[in-house]
Formats: sequence, structure tokens, C-alpha cells
Amino acid sequence: MFMAEKENAVMKEKRKKEGNVPNLRFRKFEGDWQSVELGDVIDFKVTNSFSRENLNYENGTVKNIHYGDIHTKFQTLFDITKEKVPYINEDISISRISEDFYCTEGDIIFADASEDLHDVGKSIEIVNLNNEKLLSGLHTLLARPKTNSFQVGFSGHLFKSNSVRLQIQKEAQGSKVLSINVGRISKIILSSPTLPEQQKIASFLSLIEERINTQSKIIEELKLLKSTLCKKIFSRKLRFKDDSGNEFPDWEVKKLGAIGKFYAGGDLNKLDYHKEKNEKYVYPIYANGAGEGIYGYSNTFQFPSNCVTVSGRGNLGYANTRKEPFNAIVRLIIIIPNGSIVSKFLEEGINNINFAVESTGVPQLTIPQISNYNISIPSKEEQLRIANLLSSIDEKIKLNEEIYASLSKQKKCFLQQMFI
Repeated sequence: MFMAEKENAVMKEKRKKEGNVPNLRFRKFEGDWQSVELGDVIDFKVTNSFSRENLNYENGTVKNIHYGDIHTKFQTLFDITKEKVPYINEDISISRISEDFYCTEGDIIFADASEDLHDVGKSIEIVNLNNEKLLSGLHTLLARPKTNSFQVGFSGHLFKSNSVRLQIQKEAQGSKVLSINVGRISKIILSSPTLPEQQKIASFLSLIEERINTQSKIIEELKLLKSTLCKKIFSRKLRFKDDSGNEFPDWEVKKLGAIGKFYAGGDLNKLDYHKEKNEKYVYPIYANGAGEGIYGYSNTFQFPSNCVTVSGRGNLGYANTRKEPFNAIVRLIIIIPNGSIVSKFLEEGINNINFAVESTGVPQLTIPQISNYNISIPSKEEQLRIANLLSSIDEKIKLNEEIYASLSKQKKCFLQQMFI
């Protein structure tokens, strides 16, 4: 405890000497930010320990924050009207819970446990409850700012800043499962400006976050569109016509083994590989999605572009058309389609097959297994139309994912520069 207090005193003194201001600041705001220990500006309230078995999404009067949802789905600024939050089962008694322990707008909720250091102490700020009743649940810490400490919407971003996150990670304890408690998190140092400057920062970052959320929804809608189209196409509820408006011929059912040549990836130990691409190591290495980002060389395991690869482990049966020559290693099935098959069509057709693989050990898909499955094949002209349509959606998804990544990078940069 003494060492922690000494470190905090040193940090405060250092900031005082260097000037307690961020690298990036809005105009008209001047003066140092105030640095305080979290425990001096926040009170912690009692939480419950209801497990998933005590929660449901259908009915109830009180909703409950589970730490797993903080890790996986809730936004930094928690608006109950925009989140799917479970109810506490009505047969669970909550009569002894004090009104003071119900969440209020401006509260911060921390997930106090995680197997990942980067997620321990991950938090959300409650910004809109819509007059609903909400409790903070299993493996959470409920923090309530003292009067006039923070502008609503500011602390959610503050607790995502590098300085605060690093301090929380430093205070985390444990080996396999890391945790943070009230005593340790109360000692971290927070730096914040006046309420008007907090409001300006909160509004700006909230606009960026809203744009990121919108971008995420665009991607989800495009993926849903593609999924819906694929179901209609491969069930033949949606058919294409030729340039004269005539129907294409009926689809033919064939065994996958009859549509091309099948190969298995090689042993990684037999590949000469390197982390970076250069004159020799020019072929990306693929193994069930893993291995990407390294480059290899082998006269034995090289495959040309436009092959379709299928995962034999992990995400079983996931197909992908390779757009450049590559090396493949174990657990990856490679299909070189014959001249009557369009690679992109084959990729989508395989992804619409439900592979039911029986295994006594680790589930895996082999060439003999996949070769036995049926696939319906239209004429090559209709294959091309299907492939072009789905490829155009893929390109839109890729473009929007790049925009999403760029916006997320911008937000991360602002979090680094706008906080101390």
C-alpha cells in the first residue's frame, strides 16, 4: 500500500512539473488539468452475483449488467435503448437491494475479471437509462462519481485512455484469470479538465463513436444482404436470365469430388518461411486462416491463384478463393476447379453446405469426406452472374470494413492525444 501511495505521489509531482495538459486540446481552453486519485472522486456501490442462469431476455422488471457483455458487446457509452440487456428472473428475490445500488446515469461499471490483460477493468458509462431499472451484476464494480466530478459522457472515454488503461492493467492481479478490486483501482490517478472542457471532449468523441457504430451497422446489413441472397440463390428461389431474357438451364447435382482436383496442404516444417515478404519469400502461407502474415517458399506446396481453399480444422468447411499464388500447410484442402466451374461460385456454393462431420477426437474435414458431398451447379454463364453479384457485395463489405478500421484508428489516436 505504501509503495502504491509513493508511486501516485511521484506521478502527481511529475505532472505538476511538466504541465498537466494533453497534447491535443480545443481552442479557448487553458490551464492545467486536475490530477486526483480515483477513490477521491468516486464512490463504489454494492453489486450482485447473479449468473447467466438467473437472467433472461424475455421478461422482467429489472435489467442486469453481466461482466461478459461489457467484454463482448456493450458500447463505451451505454444507452439502454440501444443495447440488448437481460432481465433478472422474476423468481429471484431482489427486495433487499437498496435503491442506492441501482444504476444511475453517469455511473461507470467495470468488468473486474478477464483472462486477457487488455480487457481487465474494461468499462462502460451509463448515459441513458430511459427510466428503466438496472443493476450491476456478476464480476462488476459499480462506480458513482461524486457531485460535479464528471460531465456525463466524459468518463466513459477517460477510462478508455491509454494512461488509465495502463494503470488498471498494472494493478490487475492473478495468473490465468486477472482481476481488479475496489482497493487497487481506487489508487489510480485520473486527470480531468473543467466541466465545460469535459463536455467539449465528450461531444467530439461521441460523434466519432456514433460514426463508428453506424459504420458497423452498414457492414452488418451488407453481410445480411449477402447471406439472404445466397440462401435464395442456392435454393433456386432467385434465378438469373440471359441477355435475351431467357431462363438458364436447370442446375445439375454433382459430387464435389467431380468438379476439380483436390490437394492437401503440406507440413510447415518442410517449408522455408519468413515473417516478411521479399524477393524469395513471395508466397503467403495459409493454414485454416492461421499462418497469414508470413511468407514461404517451397517447390512442393505452391498453388496458383483462383484455387478454392477449404478449412479442414477450426471453422470447418469455410471456403475462400485465393487471389494470388500461395503455399498451403496442413489442415487446408485445396481445390483446383475444372474449366466448367467458376472459382467464386464454388466458394459460395461450398459455404452454403452444412458439413456434418463426425469425429471421436478433434473435428476435422478431410478430402475423402468433402468429396462425397453434393453440390448443385448451374451453367457457367449463370455461375458468372452469381459470382459477379456476390463479388460486388464482398467489395462493398471490404471497403466499409476499411472505413471502419480507419475510424477506429482515428478514435484510438484521439484517445492518446486528448487525455493525459
